[in-house]
Amino acid sequence: MRKFDLNVEEILENWEVSHAVREIIANALDEQKLSESEEIAIFENKNTWYIRDFGRGLRYQHLTQKENEEKLQHDGLIGRFGVGLKDALATLYRRNVSVEILSPHGTFTLSMEAKEGFPDITTLHVLVEAPDKSATRGTEYVLKGVSKADIEAAKSFFLKFSNEPLLEKTEFGEVYSCKKGKALIFVNGVKVAEEENFLFSYNITSLTAKMKKALNRERTHVGRTAYADRVKSILLSCSGEKVIRELVADIELTEKGLNHDETSWIDVAKHAIGHLNKMDKVIFVTPKQGIERGDLVANAKMDGYRVVFINESIAEKIRGSLDPSGNPIRDLSQYQVEYNESFQYKFVDPKI
Repeated sequence: MRKFDLNVEEILENWEVSHAVREIIANALDEQKLSESEEIAIFENKNTWYIRDFGRGLRYQHLTQKENEEKLQHDGLIGRFGVGLKDALATLYRRNVSVEILSPHGTFTLSMEAKEGFPDITTLHVLVEAPDKSATRGTEYVLKGVSKADIEAAKSFFLKFSNEPLLEKTEFGEVYSCKKGKALIFVNGVKVAEEENFLFSYNITSLTAKMKKALNRERTHVGRTAYADRVKSILLSCSGEKVIRELVADIELTEKGLNHDETSWIDVAKHAIGHLNKMDKVIFVTPKQGIERGDLVANAKMDGYRVVFINESIAEKIRGSLDPSGNPIRDLSQYQVEYNESFQYKFVDPKI
């Protein structure tokens, strides 16, 4: 048996067991992607929880804190610097959870031991022993003292286990239906924030430099300023019917003050209106125009146009604009032009 010093005493007092389990799941998901192996397994047996991937297996070298070159060269991964697993092990030990890690490269357990050369200082060590004969592939974490609630709370950090319906995928990230109250913001599949008044949930897969700086050690409570621009980029890249129609339906709630935050962004609202103009036979009208020019609106309805009500600020922005097909966005003034041009005159000789 060898002792690997993690150089950890007591850290992350605010971390619960679920935060530690989150890091273990994150490592398993990264390994699944890197090794292109099968789905990870999370299951319980006789009051013991097991988290297993089927990749290449944990080695003691992975317990050091440094930049992981392999992970840095791959997009879409969760971890980067090797600190997550150390934090997880320290938290589990602090919370009196028994941990055993089985790998083809060794069996790992935890113990507080005197630091080599400094007998007055004890730090958390990983005890490295010969591998169990049954550990032929991947890494298996055996956790005793973890509740089902801890596991479910840990899984809630991941898009993979959220069952959110995917609406559209873009080069910057993905848009998901928000059916459970709060919208969720994920980065590479890990939840970093919740939004009270967002229409959709998002998984950001292309990170800006600002976002990379904002992602803290715990990957939670990231401020909106860090990801708002990326959410806008995602929406401005959407053209599918589901997202566009939901956005426009939300825009119609603006006058009542019931719309969500995304449709308060004028560029997003204009984008959605342009795409709906391309998709459907619609006319965009302000409530004031609906009252003052009710005759013209009635003509539009008789001509088969569906009326979509928008506020004055959006109406100003779309005036004279083109949709993605290059056709004018049909507001009331554009309809007036088309209506006037629709008349065909046949001149009669007055002598007849």
